[in-house]
Amino acid sequence: MEVNLSRIHTAPLGTLPIGWNLVKLKEITIKIGSGATPRGGDRVYLLNRKNFAFIRSQNVFNRYFNSEGLVFISDEHATELQKVSVLPGDLLLNITGDGVTFSRACIVPEEILPACVNQHVSIIRPNPKICDSGYLLSYLTHPLIKTYIESFNSGGSRRSITKGHIESFLISIPPLSEQKAIAHILGTLDDKIELNRQMNEILEAMARAIFKSWFVDFDPVRAKMEGRQPAGMDAATAALFPDEFEETSLGLIPKGWRVETLGEEIEIIKGKSYKSSELVPSSTALVTLKSFHRGGGYRPDGLKPYNGTYKPEQIIKPGELVVAYTDVTQAADVIGKPAIVKPDERYNTLVASLDLGIIRVRNKNLNIPFLYYLFNQNDFQNHVYSHTNGSTVLHLSKDGIPSYEFCLPHSSLISKFEKFISPIFEKSNINWQESIDITALRDTLLPKLMSGKIRVKEAEKLLEKVA
Repeated sequence: MEVNLSRIHTAPLGTLPIGWNLVKLKEITIKIGSGATPRGGDRVYLLNRKNFAFIRSQNVFNRYFNSEGLVFISDEHATELQKVSVLPGDLLLNITGDGVTFSRACIVPEEILPACVNQHVSIIRPNPKICDSGYLLSYLTHPLIKTYIESFNSGGSRRSITKGHIESFLISIPPLSEQKAIAHILGTLDDKIELNRQMNEILEAMARAIFKSWFVDFDPVRAKMEGRQPAGMDAATAALFPDEFEETSLGLIPKGWRVETLGEEIEIIKGKSYKSSELVPSSTALVTLKSFHRGGGYRPDGLKPYNGTYKPEQIIKPGELVVAYTDVTQAADVIGKPAIVKPDERYNTLVASLDLGIIRVRNKNLNIPFLYYLFNQNDFQNHVYSHTNGSTVLHLSKDGIPSYEFCLPHSSLISKFEKFISPIFEKSNINWQESIDITALRDTLLPKLMSGKIRVKEAEKLLEKVA
C-alpha cells in the first residue's frame, strides 16, 4: 500500500508522523467514478420520491449534504444509471464548478438512499479494511487540500477534474484505529455545527410564525373582535392591535393600518459586476447568489474573495437585508429570496454582487426584521415571480419589488415586533458565531492531528469545551 516517496510530492498537509503512509487514493478505494444524466435530462426529474433520489452538485457541501433542491427519478431511469448508484459510507465529491462549489465533499446520508449521482459528482468508495470514510472526508475537505485539489484543475474559471486526477490524489493514512479516532473527533464537531443549524431553523420558524400571525392572518385583531385575549401576548402588546377591520384595495385589513407600495418605503442598491480574474484572495468578499439558502436566509459558504473595485454604497454591513435578483434554475428557488447578512471575521469588507440588491429603508418607522419576514411570505414571493423574465437564467425586473403592495401597521407595532423577536435573533447569531468558531477549530485540528503536533487524546480534551 505504501507509495515510493521518491516519485511523488511530499504530503499536502506536511510531514507524516511515524507509522503513517502516503498513498494514492486509488490504492485505498473500491470505487472512484462520476455519474451521468438520465435520458431526457432535467425534464425527467420528479419533485416527489417514488424510490430513487438523484444527487447533483448543488446538494454536496463540505461535510454535509443539503437536501434543498433534491430531485428524484423513476425506477426505469435509475436502472439506466445502475453503475452510478450510491452505497452507505460513500463520499461524494464535486468534480466541476466554480471556486465555491468545486471540490466540495460529504458522506452520503443513508436516509436519502437509494440514490444515483449526475456527471458533476464523483463517488468515492473507501475500502473499509484500509480507510475510514469519516477520516477521508476530513482530509478531502480541509482548506489546504481544497487548494491541492484545485491544482489538478483541467478547466478554466469553471473548474474540472478527471477520474485520473482523483485516483492520483495523495492521502496521508495513519493506522485504521487512529483514522477512526480522528474521524470521531472531527465528526463530534460536525454534530455540534449541525445541532446549531437545526436550532436556528427552529428559531427561524418561530419568528416566521409570529410575523404571519400578527401581520398576515391578523390573529390578535380577530381575537379582540371575539372578546378574547390574543394568545401568548401581554396586555400592553395586545393594546397596539385594533379590534376591527376595514375594506381596502388589499381586502380587509386592521383598521388604521395603511396600504403602501415598497417603492415608497425602501431604496434598492444593485450590486457590482465582476470578472473571474478578480476573485482572488483578499480581505474583501462578494456576497453572491451562493450566499442564499434556496428557501431564503443567509449562508456563509457563498462568499467569494474579491479584489476589484466597487462603489461605497455597494458595501454591505452585517445586519443589512439583501434580495436575490437572478436565478440560474427555472425552479425559481432563489430569485426574490431575502437574507440578512451576518458578520464574518474572515473579511474586512463585504460587497454586493450584481446578482442581488441591497434593501435600504427610507421610512424610519420600518425595520429590517419586519421587511425580512414580509419578503418571506408567499404573497410577496408570488408577486416577485410574476415579475421575472428569462429562459436559461431568470431575472427579476426593475419594478418587481418596488411595485409590491403591502399592509403597513402602526410604527409602534413594528417596533414591538422587533423587540419581541430580538431574543430569537440574538440566540441565532450566537449559534451562528459558535459554528464559525467550531469550524475554525476543526480545520485547525486536522493538520495538527496529521502532523503529530497534537495527539488524539489531547484533541479529545478540546471537545469538552464545545460539548
